[in-house]
Amino acid sequence: MPLCLLPNRLLPLPYCPLITCHASPAALRSSPSSPPPTLPNLLNNTTPVPSLSCALQCPHFQSCSGCTHELNLHRPIIVDEADQFFKSVGVSDFDFDSSRLWGWRSRAKLAVRGSSMKPLIGLYEEGTHNVVDIPHCKAHHPNINAAVELLRQGVTKLNIEPYDEDEGTGELRYVQMAVTTYNTSLPAPERYKNGKVQVSLVWNSRNENSHNFEKLNALANFLWRNGGPKSDVRFIHSVWANFQTSTNNIIFGNRWRHLLGESGFWEHAGGIDVSLSPSSFGQANTRAFDILLRKLQKYVPYGASVTDLYAGAGAIGLSLAATRKCRSVKCVEVNKESKLSFEKTVERLPNYVDSSISWHLADTSVEPLSWLMGSEVVVVDPPRKGLDASLLDVLRTISSLERKAKSAPESSYSKVKDEKRPWVLRAMKDSVQIGSKPALEGSESLPQTLIYISCGWESFKEDCKSLLSSKKWRLEKAHGFNFFPGTQRYCSFLFSCISLPKSAVSISLGALS
Repeated sequence: MPLCLLPNRLLPLPYCPLITCHASPAALRSSPSSPPPTLPNLLNNTTPVPSLSCALQCPHFQSCSGCTHELNLHRPIIVDEADQFFKSVGVSDFDFDSSRLWGWRSRAKLAVRGSSMKPLIGLYEEGTHNVVDIPHCKAHHPNINAAVELLRQGVTKLNIEPYDEDEGTGELRYVQMAVTTYNTSLPAPERYKNGKVQVSLVWNSRNENSHNFEKLNALANFLWRNGGPKSDVRFIHSVWANFQTSTNNIIFGNRWRHLLGESGFWEHAGGIDVSLSPSSFGQANTRAFDILLRKLQKYVPYGASVTDLYAGAGAIGLSLAATRKCRSVKCVEVNKESKLSFEKTVERLPNYVDSSISWHLADTSVEPLSWLMGSEVVVVDPPRKGLDASLLDVLRTISSLERKAKSAPESSYSKVKDEKRPWVLRAMKDSVQIGSKPALEGSESLPQTLIYISCGWESFKEDCKSLLSSKKWRLEKAHGFNFFPGTQRYCSFLFSCISLPKSAVSISLGALS
Protein backbone atom coordinates (compact mmCIF):
# COMPACT_ATOMS: atom_id res chain seq x y z
CA MET A 1 0.00 0.00 0.00
CA PRO A 2 1.32 3.44 -0.82
CA LEU A 3 2.17 6.03 1.77
CA CYS A 4 3.78 9.45 1.99
CA LEU A 5 6.29 10.56 4.59
CA LEU A 6 7.66 13.95 5.50
CA PRO A 7 10.83 13.53 7.56
CA ASN A 8 11.80 15.89 10.35
CA ARG A 9 13.94 18.87 9.60
CA LEU A 10 17.62 18.50 10.43
CA LEU A 11 19.62 21.35 11.87
CA PRO A 12 23.23 22.25 10.89
CA LEU A 13 22.81 20.24 7.67
CA PRO A 14 20.91 21.58 4.62
CA TYR A 15 18.70 18.81 3.27
CA CYS A 16 14.99 18.16 2.69
CA PRO A 17 13.83 15.17 0.55
CA LEU A 18 10.35 14.45 -0.77
CA ILE A 19 9.46 11.08 -2.30
CA THR A 20 6.31 9.93 -4.10
CA CYS A 21 5.02 6.42 -4.68
CA HIS A 22 3.22 5.23 -7.78
CA ALA A 23 0.89 2.33 -8.27
CA SER A 24 2.18 -0.40 -10.53
CA PRO A 25 0.84 -0.23 -14.10
CA ALA A 26 -0.15 -3.85 -13.97
CA ALA A 27 -3.26 -5.18 -15.59
CA LEU A 28 -6.59 -6.01 -14.02
CA ARG A 29 -8.79 -8.91 -15.01
CA SER A 30 -12.54 -8.45 -15.05
CA SER A 31 -14.83 -11.15 -13.87
CA PRO A 32 -16.79 -12.73 -16.77
CA SER A 33 -19.75 -13.26 -14.49
CA SER A 34 -20.18 -9.56 -13.76
CA PRO A 35 -20.65 -7.54 -16.97
CA PRO A 36 -19.85 -3.83 -16.85
CA PRO A 37 -22.77 -1.66 -15.75
CA THR A 38 -24.40 0.84 -18.05
CA LEU A 39 -23.17 4.41 -18.01
CA PRO A 40 -25.92 5.76 -15.75
CA ASN A 41 -25.20 3.02 -13.21
CA LEU A 42 -21.54 4.00 -13.13
CA LEU A 43 -22.34 7.63 -12.47
CA ASN A 44 -25.04 6.98 -9.90
CA ASN A 45 -23.56 3.98 -8.13
CA THR A 46 -25.03 3.78 -4.63
CA THR A 47 -22.97 0.80 -3.47
CA PRO A 48 -21.88 1.62 0.08
CA VAL A 49 -18.16 2.24 0.50
CA PRO A 50 -16.59 0.25 3.35
CA SER A 51 -15.93 2.90 5.97
CA LEU A 52 -14.91 0.82 8.98
CA SER A 53 -12.93 -2.08 7.59
CA CYS A 54 -10.67 0.10 5.36
CA ALA A 55 -10.69 -2.78 2.87
CA LEU A 56 -10.34 -2.37 -0.89
CA GLN A 57 -13.36 -4.57 -1.77
CA CYS A 58 -12.52 -4.38 -5.49
CA PRO A 59 -13.73 -7.12 -7.88
CA HIS A 60 -10.43 -6.91 -9.78
CA PHE A 61 -8.11 -7.32 -6.80
CA GLN A 62 -6.80 -10.85 -7.33
CA SER A 63 -6.25 -10.39 -11.05
CA CYS A 64 -4.97 -6.81 -10.87
CA SER A 65 -1.36 -6.10 -10.01
CA GLY A 66 -2.06 -2.38 -9.64
CA CYS A 67 -3.18 -2.94 -6.05
CA THR A 68 -1.18 -5.35 -3.92
CA HIS A 69 -2.92 -4.95 -0.55
CA GLU A 70 -6.62 -5.44 0.09
CA LEU A 71 -6.86 -4.70 3.82
CA ASN A 72 -5.91 -1.79 6.09
CA LEU A 73 -5.67 0.78 3.30
CA HIS A 74 -5.35 3.50 5.92
CA ARG A 75 -2.14 2.04 7.37
CA PRO A 76 0.19 0.49 4.76
CA ILE A 77 2.79 -1.92 6.09
CA ILE A 78 5.57 0.39 4.97
CA VAL A 79 4.44 3.00 7.52
CA ASP A 80 5.84 0.89 10.36
CA GLU A 81 9.12 0.40 8.49
CA ALA A 82 9.34 4.13 7.85
CA ASP A 83 8.61 4.91 11.50
CA GLN A 84 11.46 2.65 12.63
CA PHE A 85 13.85 4.10 10.04
CA PHE A 86 13.19 7.68 11.09
CA LYS A 87 13.61 6.81 14.76
CA SER A 88 16.99 5.29 13.91
CA VAL A 89 18.10 8.63 12.44
CA GLY A 90 16.77 10.75 15.28
CA VAL A 91 13.18 11.56 14.26
CA SER A 92 10.76 10.27 16.89
CA ASP A 93 7.55 12.08 15.86
CA PHE A 94 7.03 10.82 12.31
CA ASP A 95 3.37 11.17 11.29
CA PHE A 96 1.22 9.80 8.48
CA ASP A 97 -1.78 11.28 6.64
CA SER A 98 -4.09 8.57 5.32
CA SER A 99 -6.07 10.83 2.93
CA ARG A 100 -8.81 9.45 0.65
CA LEU A 101 -8.86 5.62 0.41
CA TRP A 102 -11.22 5.00 -2.55
CA GLY A 103 -11.74 6.88 -5.80
CA TRP A 104 -8.50 8.78 -5.26
CA ARG A 105 -6.90 8.29 -8.69
CA SER A 106 -7.65 11.28 -10.91
CA ARG A 107 -5.22 10.36 -13.71
CA ALA A 108 -4.92 7.00 -15.49
CA LYS A 109 -3.20 5.67 -18.64
CA LEU A 110 -4.95 2.59 -20.00
CA ALA A 111 -4.13 0.27 -22.89
CA VAL A 112 -6.84 -0.55 -25.48
CA ARG A 113 -6.69 -4.05 -26.97
CA GLY A 114 -9.07 -6.86 -27.93
CA SER A 115 -11.58 -6.28 -30.74
CA SER A 116 -14.13 -3.65 -31.64
CA MET A 117 -16.92 -5.93 -30.46
CA LYS A 118 -15.14 -6.80 -27.22
CA PRO A 119 -12.59 -4.10 -26.39
CA LEU A 120 -10.27 -4.54 -23.41
CA ILE A 121 -9.51 -1.23 -21.70
CA GLY A 122 -7.21 -1.57 -18.74
CA LEU A 123 -3.71 -2.42 -17.56
CA TYR A 124 -1.09 -4.93 -18.58
CA GLU A 125 -1.12 -8.16 -16.61
CA GLU A 126 1.97 -8.49 -14.41
CA GLY A 127 4.97 -9.53 -16.50
CA THR A 128 3.03 -9.65 -19.78
CA HIS A 129 1.49 -7.46 -22.45
CA ASN A 130 -1.90 -9.07 -21.97
CA VAL A 131 -4.46 -6.37 -21.22
CA VAL A 132 -7.26 -7.03 -18.76
CA ASP A 133 -10.30 -4.86 -18.14
CA ILE A 134 -10.72 -2.76 -15.00
CA PRO A 135 -14.28 -1.40 -15.46
CA HIS A 136 -15.03 -1.27 -11.71
CA CYS A 137 -11.64 -0.06 -10.41
CA LYS A 138 -12.04 1.19 -6.83
CA ALA A 139 -8.97 3.40 -7.08
CA HIS A 140 -10.25 5.36 -10.08
CA HIS A 141 -12.28 8.52 -9.65
CA PRO A 142 -15.85 7.31 -10.47
CA ASN A 143 -15.99 9.52 -13.57
CA ILE A 144 -12.90 7.81 -15.01
CA ASN A 145 -14.79 4.51 -14.87
CA ALA A 146 -17.78 6.24 -16.48
CA ALA A 147 -15.60 7.65 -19.27
CA VAL A 148 -14.05 4.22 -19.87
CA GLU A 149 -17.51 2.70 -20.24
CA LEU A 150 -18.55 5.45 -22.67
CA LEU A 151 -15.36 4.89 -24.69
CA ARG A 152 -16.08 1.16 -24.78
CA GLN A 153 -19.53 1.86 -26.23
CA GLY A 154 -18.05 4.22 -28.83
CA VAL A 155 -15.40 1.72 -29.94
CA THR A 156 -18.07 -0.92 -30.54
CA LYS A 157 -20.64 1.36 -32.16
CA LEU A 158 -18.15 2.95 -34.58
CA ASN A 159 -16.19 -0.25 -35.26
CA ILE A 160 -12.91 1.19 -33.99
CA GLU A 161 -10.15 -1.42 -34.11
CA PRO A 162 -8.02 -1.65 -30.95
CA TYR A 163 -4.27 -1.83 -31.47
CA ASP A 164 -2.60 -5.18 -32.17
CA GLU A 165 0.97 -5.09 -30.83
CA ASP A 166 2.12 -8.18 -32.71
CA GLU A 167 0.98 -6.92 -36.10
CA GLY A 168 1.31 -3.18 -35.49
CA THR A 169 -2.22 -2.71 -36.83
CA GLY A 170 -5.40 -1.23 -35.42
CA GLU A 171 -6.42 2.33 -34.62
CA LEU A 172 -6.77 3.08 -30.89
CA ARG A 173 -3.64 2.22 -28.87
CA TYR A 174 -4.12 3.85 -25.44
CA VAL A 175 -6.29 6.34 -23.63
CA GLN A 176 -5.35 8.76 -20.89
CA MET A 177 -8.08 9.89 -18.51
CA ALA A 178 -7.39 12.97 -16.35
CA VAL A 179 -9.94 14.46 -13.96
CA THR A 180 -10.09 18.15 -13.12
CA THR A 181 -12.00 19.19 -10.02
CA TYR A 182 -11.47 22.88 -10.73
CA ASN A 183 -14.96 24.39 -10.67
CA THR A 184 -15.39 27.62 -8.72
CA SER A 185 -19.13 27.63 -9.39
CA LEU A 186 -19.56 24.72 -6.95
CA PRO A 187 -19.04 24.68 -3.17
CA ALA A 188 -15.61 23.22 -2.36
CA PRO A 189 -16.97 19.96 -0.83
CA GLU A 190 -18.84 19.15 -4.07
CA ARG A 191 -16.04 19.76 -6.55
CA TYR A 192 -14.28 16.41 -6.34
CA LYS A 193 -17.30 14.21 -7.00
CA ASN A 194 -18.31 16.48 -9.91
CA GLY A 195 -14.90 16.28 -11.59
CA LYS A 196 -14.74 16.41 -15.40
CA VAL A 197 -12.61 14.03 -17.48
CA GLN A 198 -10.10 15.08 -20.11
CA VAL A 199 -9.87 12.17 -22.59
CA SER A 200 -6.68 11.77 -24.65
CA LEU A 201 -6.93 9.17 -27.43
CA VAL A 202 -3.61 7.72 -28.63
CA TRP A 203 -4.19 7.05 -32.33
CA ASN A 204 -2.09 4.66 -34.42
CA SER A 205 -1.09 7.10 -37.15
CA ARG A 206 1.54 9.77 -37.82
CA ASN A 207 -0.81 12.75 -37.88
CA GLU A 208 -4.32 14.01 -38.65
CA ASN A 209 -3.79 13.48 -42.39
CA SER A 210 -4.04 9.71 -42.05
CA HIS A 211 -6.74 7.78 -43.87
CA ASN A 212 -8.54 6.85 -40.63
CA PHE A 213 -8.69 10.36 -39.14
CA GLU A 214 -12.43 10.52 -39.84
CA LYS A 215 -12.96 7.59 -37.47
CA LEU A 216 -10.97 9.40 -34.78
CA ASN A 217 -13.16 12.46 -35.23
CA ALA A 218 -16.27 10.30 -35.10
CA LEU A 219 -15.13 8.73 -31.81
CA ALA A 220 -14.37 12.15 -30.32
CA ASN A 221 -17.80 13.43 -31.36
CA PHE A 222 -19.45 10.36 -29.84
CA LEU A 223 -17.76 11.02 -26.49
CA TRP A 224 -18.64 14.71 -26.59
CA ARG A 225 -22.24 14.14 -27.66
CA ASN A 226 -22.89 11.58 -24.92
CA GLY A 227 -20.74 13.00 -22.11
CA GLY A 228 -20.25 16.68 -22.93
CA PRO A 229 -22.11 19.78 -21.71
CA LYS A 230 -25.23 19.09 -23.79
CA SER A 231 -25.61 15.50 -22.61
CA ASP A 232 -27.57 14.33 -19.58
CA VAL A 233 -24.48 13.32 -17.58
CA ARG A 234 -21.94 16.09 -18.43
CA PHE A 235 -18.70 14.57 -17.22
CA ILE A 236 -16.41 14.97 -20.26
CA HIS A 237 -14.14 18.03 -20.02
CA SER A 238 -12.39 17.76 -23.39
CA VAL A 239 -11.09 15.33 -26.03
CA TRP A 240 -7.52 15.31 -27.33
CA ALA A 241 -5.66 13.17 -29.85
CA ASN A 242 -2.07 11.98 -29.70
CA PHE A 243 -0.45 10.36 -32.72
CA GLN A 244 1.93 7.46 -32.20
CA THR A 245 3.26 4.81 -34.61
CA SER A 246 6.33 3.62 -32.70
CA THR A 247 6.63 -0.10 -31.97
CA ASN A 248 8.32 0.46 -28.60
CA ASN A 249 6.59 0.74 -25.22
CA ILE A 250 6.39 4.54 -25.19
CA ILE A 251 2.73 5.48 -24.84
CA PHE A 252 2.70 8.97 -26.37
CA GLY A 253 4.07 10.31 -29.62
CA ASN A 254 5.28 13.89 -30.07
CA ARG A 255 2.23 15.21 -31.93
CA TRP A 256 -0.91 16.35 -30.06
CA ARG A 257 -4.16 17.88 -31.29
CA HIS A 258 -7.03 19.39 -29.34
CA LEU A 259 -10.33 18.11 -30.79
CA LEU A 260 -13.27 19.17 -28.59
CA GLY A 261 -14.07 20.95 -25.33
CA GLU A 262 -11.90 23.26 -23.26
CA SER A 263 -8.26 23.54 -24.25
CA GLY A 264 -7.17 24.66 -20.78
CA PHE A 265 -6.99 22.10 -17.95
CA TRP A 266 -6.67 23.46 -14.41
CA GLU A 267 -6.33 22.13 -10.90
CA HIS A 268 -6.06 23.99 -7.59
CA ALA A 269 -3.24 22.75 -5.38
CA GLY A 270 -1.01 24.32 -2.77
CA GLY A 271 -2.92 27.60 -2.86
CA ILE A 272 -2.52 28.26 -6.61
CA ASP A 273 -4.22 27.37 -9.90
CA VAL A 274 -2.02 24.89 -11.79
CA SER A 275 -2.19 24.42 -15.57
CA LEU A 276 -1.55 20.96 -17.00
CA SER A 277 -1.41 19.94 -20.65
CA PRO A 278 -2.14 16.32 -21.66
CA SER A 279 1.59 15.80 -22.18
CA SER A 280 2.59 17.19 -18.77
CA PHE A 281 3.28 15.06 -15.74
CA GLY A 282 0.43 15.34 -13.26
CA GLN A 283 -0.07 13.83 -9.83
CA ALA A 284 -2.51 10.92 -9.84
CA ASN A 285 -3.71 11.77 -6.34
CA THR A 286 -4.40 15.51 -6.43
CA ARG A 287 -5.91 15.65 -2.94
CA ALA A 288 -2.87 14.07 -1.31
CA PHE A 289 -0.59 16.34 -3.36
CA ASP A 290 -2.41 19.42 -2.07
CA ILE A 291 -1.99 18.21 1.53
CA LEU A 292 1.70 17.58 0.92
CA LEU A 293 2.26 21.04 -0.59
CA ARG A 294 0.62 22.77 2.36
CA LYS A 295 2.78 20.78 4.76
CA LEU A 296 5.92 21.52 2.76
CA GLN A 297 5.26 25.27 2.77
CA LYS A 298 5.74 25.39 6.55
CA TYR A 299 9.43 24.54 6.15
CA VAL A 300 10.22 27.47 3.84
CA PRO A 301 10.96 30.82 5.52
CA TYR A 302 9.07 33.88 4.29
CA GLY A 303 11.00 35.82 1.68
CA ALA A 304 13.46 33.00 0.97
CA SER A 305 15.25 32.39 -2.34
CA VAL A 306 14.25 28.91 -3.59
CA THR A 307 15.58 26.51 -6.21
CA ASP A 308 13.13 23.79 -7.34
CA LEU A 309 14.97 20.89 -9.02
CA TYR A 310 13.18 18.20 -11.09
CA ALA A 311 10.46 20.88 -11.13
CA GLY A 312 8.11 19.70 -13.89
CA ALA A 313 5.64 22.48 -14.60
CA GLY A 314 6.74 24.28 -11.43
CA ALA A 315 3.72 23.60 -9.20
CA ILE A 316 5.88 23.27 -6.08
CA GLY A 317 8.06 26.29 -6.69
CA LEU A 318 5.17 28.52 -7.76
CA SER A 319 3.08 27.52 -4.74
CA LEU A 320 5.98 28.63 -2.55
CA ALA A 321 6.24 31.93 -4.44
CA ALA A 322 2.57 32.60 -3.67
CA THR A 323 2.30 31.33 -0.10
CA ARG A 324 5.76 32.20 1.29
CA LYS A 325 6.31 35.45 -0.64
CA CYS A 326 9.67 34.20 -1.83
CA ARG A 327 12.28 36.66 -3.00
CA SER A 328 13.08 34.38 -5.92
CA VAL A 329 12.04 30.97 -7.26
CA LYS A 330 14.16 29.13 -9.83
CA CYS A 331 12.63 25.99 -11.41
CA VAL A 332 14.84 23.52 -13.31
CA GLU A 333 13.31 20.76 -15.45
CA VAL A 334 14.56 18.50 -18.26
CA ASN A 335 11.17 17.98 -20.00
CA LYS A 336 10.49 20.76 -22.51
CA GLU A 337 6.76 19.91 -22.56
CA SER A 338 6.42 21.46 -19.09
CA LYS A 339 7.34 24.98 -20.22
CA LEU A 340 3.91 25.98 -21.57
CA SER A 341 2.11 24.77 -18.43
CA PHE A 342 4.57 26.75 -16.30
CA GLU A 343 3.88 29.93 -18.28
CA LYS A 344 0.10 29.52 -18.00
CA THR A 345 0.31 28.86 -14.25
CA VAL A 346 2.41 31.99 -13.74
CA GLU A 347 -0.27 34.06 -15.50
CA ARG A 348 -2.79 33.06 -12.80
CA LEU A 349 -0.60 33.73 -9.78
CA PRO A 350 -2.17 36.20 -7.33
CA ASN A 351 -1.37 39.87 -8.01
CA TYR A 352 0.48 40.20 -4.71
CA VAL A 353 3.21 37.78 -5.82
CA ASP A 354 6.33 39.90 -6.30
CA SER A 355 8.97 37.21 -6.71
CA SER A 356 11.67 36.90 -9.33
CA ILE A 357 10.52 33.66 -10.99
CA SER A 358 12.31 31.61 -13.65
CA TRP A 359 12.03 28.23 -15.38
CA HIS A 360 15.02 26.56 -17.05
CA LEU A 361 15.17 23.63 -19.45
CA ALA A 362 18.20 21.77 -18.11
CA ASP A 363 19.46 18.43 -16.82
CA THR A 364 19.92 18.68 -13.06
CA SER A 365 22.78 16.16 -13.17
CA VAL A 366 24.98 18.49 -15.25
CA GLU A 367 26.91 20.92 -13.01
CA PRO A 368 24.18 20.97 -10.31
CA LEU A 369 26.15 23.46 -8.22
CA SER A 370 25.39 26.20 -10.75
CA TRP A 371 21.65 25.87 -9.97
CA LEU A 372 22.13 25.92 -6.20
CA MET A 373 24.21 29.11 -6.03
CA GLY A 374 22.38 32.05 -4.47
CA SER A 375 19.52 29.96 -2.98
CA GLU A 376 18.60 29.57 0.66
CA VAL A 377 16.22 26.65 0.12
CA VAL A 378 16.43 23.83 -2.43
CA VAL A 379 13.48 21.52 -3.17
CA VAL A 380 14.20 18.25 -4.99
CA ASP A 381 11.53 15.96 -6.46
CA PRO A 382 13.54 13.25 -8.29
CA PRO A 383 12.19 10.18 -10.11
CA ARG A 384 12.06 6.77 -8.42
CA LYS A 385 15.79 6.16 -8.81
CA GLY A 386 16.51 9.03 -6.45
CA LEU A 387 18.97 11.90 -6.72
CA ASP A 388 21.49 12.05 -9.54
CA ALA A 389 24.92 11.08 -8.24
CA SER A 390 26.44 14.44 -9.16
CA LEU A 391 23.78 16.35 -7.22
CA LEU A 392 24.13 14.04 -4.21
CA ASP A 393 27.90 14.63 -4.20
CA VAL A 394 27.39 18.41 -4.22
CA LEU A 395 24.92 18.24 -1.34
CA ARG A 396 27.28 16.04 0.69
CA THR A 397 30.10 18.58 0.36
CA ILE A 398 28.03 21.74 0.41
CA SER A 399 29.75 23.39 3.37
CA SER A 400 33.23 23.15 1.88
CA LEU A 401 31.94 24.29 -1.50
CA GLU A 402 30.40 27.38 0.09
CA ARG A 403 33.66 28.26 1.83
CA LYS A 404 35.52 27.97 -1.46
CA ALA A 405 32.96 30.13 -3.27
CA LYS A 406 33.15 32.87 -0.65
CA SER A 407 36.94 32.89 -0.59
CA ALA A 408 37.24 33.13 -4.37
CA PRO A 409 37.96 36.70 -5.59
CA GLU A 410 35.29 36.45 -8.27
CA SER A 411 32.86 33.56 -8.65
CA SER A 412 32.82 31.94 -12.07
CA TYR A 413 29.07 31.52 -11.67
CA SER A 414 28.56 35.28 -11.67
CA LYS A 415 30.21 35.77 -15.05
CA VAL A 416 27.06 35.30 -17.08
CA LYS A 417 28.33 37.50 -19.90
CA ASP A 418 31.33 35.18 -20.40
CA GLU A 419 29.33 31.95 -20.18
CA LYS A 420 30.45 29.43 -22.81
CA ARG A 421 29.24 26.06 -21.50
CA PRO A 422 26.76 24.76 -24.15
CA TRP A 423 24.33 23.14 -21.68
CA VAL A 424 24.10 26.36 -19.66
CA LEU A 425 23.64 28.44 -22.80
CA ARG A 426 20.81 26.13 -23.93
CA ALA A 427 19.14 26.44 -20.52
CA MET A 428 19.39 30.23 -20.72
CA LYS A 429 17.95 30.24 -24.23
CA ASP A 430 14.95 28.09 -23.28
CA SER A 431 14.34 29.77 -19.93
CA VAL A 432 11.35 31.82 -18.80
CA GLN A 433 11.96 34.86 -16.58
CA ILE A 434 9.28 36.78 -14.68
CA GLY A 435 10.24 39.67 -12.43
CA SER A 436 13.75 40.83 -11.70
CA LYS A 437 14.36 41.40 -8.00
CA PRO A 438 18.03 42.07 -7.25
CA ALA A 439 20.07 39.05 -6.23
CA LEU A 440 20.83 38.34 -2.59
CA GLU A 441 23.94 39.82 -1.11
CA GLY A 442 26.65 37.24 -1.50
CA SER A 443 25.08 35.34 -4.40
CA GLU A 444 27.73 32.62 -3.90
CA SER A 445 25.78 31.40 -0.86
CA LEU A 446 24.38 27.87 -0.92
CA PRO A 447 21.11 26.42 0.44
CA GLN A 448 20.69 26.07 4.18
CA THR A 449 17.45 24.12 3.86
CA LEU A 450 16.80 21.07 1.68
CA ILE A 451 13.32 19.65 1.04
CA TYR A 452 13.30 16.28 -0.69
CA ILE A 453 10.38 14.72 -2.56
CA SER A 454 10.86 11.31 -4.12
CA CYS A 455 8.85 8.37 -5.43
CA GLY A 456 11.03 5.49 -4.21
CA TRP A 457 11.33 4.43 -0.59
CA GLU A 458 14.50 2.36 -1.09
CA SER A 459 16.32 5.05 -3.09
CA PHE A 460 15.20 7.64 -0.58
CA LYS A 461 16.66 5.71 2.32
CA GLU A 462 20.00 5.41 0.53
CA ASP A 463 20.06 9.13 -0.31
CA CYS A 464 19.08 10.06 3.24
CA LYS A 465 21.76 7.85 4.82
CA SER A 466 24.35 9.23 2.42
CA LEU A 467 23.48 12.83 3.30
CA LEU A 468 23.47 12.17 7.03
CA SER A 469 26.78 10.30 6.91
CA SER A 470 28.40 13.39 5.41
CA LYS A 471 27.87 15.15 8.78
CA LYS A 472 26.68 18.19 6.85
CA TRP A 473 22.96 17.65 7.38
CA ARG A 474 20.60 16.76 10.19
CA LEU A 475 17.13 15.31 9.67
CA GLU A 476 14.55 17.41 11.48
CA LYS A 477 11.07 16.27 10.52
CA ALA A 478 9.34 13.52 8.53
CA HIS A 479 5.75 13.17 7.32
CA GLY A 480 3.94 10.46 5.38
CA PHE A 481 1.06 10.80 2.91
CA ASN A 482 -1.08 8.00 1.52
CA PHE A 483 -0.75 8.79 -2.19
CA PHE A 484 -1.60 5.30 -3.50
CA PRO A 485 -3.92 3.36 -1.16
CA GLY A 486 -3.90 -0.35 -1.97
CA THR A 487 -0.29 -0.40 -3.17
CA GLN A 488 2.96 -1.10 -1.40
CA ARG A 489 5.53 -1.14 -4.14
CA TYR A 490 5.87 2.58 -4.73
CA CYS A 491 5.76 5.26 -2.02
CA SER A 492 6.36 9.00 -1.80
CA PHE A 493 8.33 10.80 0.90
CA LEU A 494 9.01 14.39 1.88
CA PHE A 495 11.74 15.66 4.20
CA SER A 496 13.38 19.01 4.82
CA CYS A 497 16.96 19.69 5.89
CA ILE A 498 18.42 22.85 7.39
CA SER A 499 22.08 23.79 7.20
CA LEU A 500 23.75 24.22 10.56
CA PRO A 501 26.49 26.72 11.29
CA LYS A 502 29.84 25.63 9.89
CA SER A 503 29.49 21.86 9.51
CA ALA A 504 25.97 21.21 10.78
CA VAL A 505 22.80 21.12 8.66
CA SER A 506 19.21 20.22 9.47
CA ILE A 507 16.86 18.23 7.25
CA SER A 508 13.08 18.04 7.12
CA LEU A 509 11.90 14.93 5.36
CA GLY A 510 8.53 13.71 4.16
CA ALA A 511 7.33 10.69 2.25
CA LEU A 512 4.29 9.94 0.12
CA SER A 513 2.95 6.68 -1.12
